[in-house]
Amino acid sequence: MARRSSGSQGLGIWPWIGLALVIVIIDQFTKTLILGYYKYGDATYVTSFFNVVRAHNTGAAFSFLAGADGWQRWFFMAIGIGAAIFIIWMLKSHAGQKLFCFSMAAILGGAIGNVIDRMMHGYVVDFLDFHLAGRHFPAFNVADSAITIGAICLILDELRRVRRGK
Repeated sequence: MARRSSGSQGLGIWPWIGLALVIVIIDQFTKTLILGYYKYGDATYVTSFFNVVRAHNTGAAFSFLAGADGWQRWFFMAIGIGAAIFIIWMLKSHAGQKLFCFSMAAILGGAIGNVIDRMMHGYVVDFLDFHLAGRHFPAFNVADSAITIGAICLILDELRRVRRGK
């Protein structure tokens, strides 16, 4: 069976699954701390631009569909599980592409972390609150951060691939 590679010896899928697992563990640990020490809506001032808060998001990014009647919980869980299956397949297919696999593993860990929240609580626990001049960016968590970093690295990987093709 031929395996597409970026020219370097592939590491296989297990280091990437391990990275995703580490992200899930850190994500769930931090959320457990927030749930244990903060009541919904509590906040701790940290700096002039950052607070730790306890927020619940029943929607997706930027609270998309948060006001829906509850069906979105199952919809976003299904998307997260589907994405996880697809990402594992992509990791198997492209195991030698390090930046690509790092990106996929980060997204996988973040997706699983948020699916666990939806299964356990019916919402995603958010707690990182950045703000400037009285305007707050939507609160987020470690899983969201991993997904964002993964997406950025995925774009960089594609830009590198396009550049090499010229």
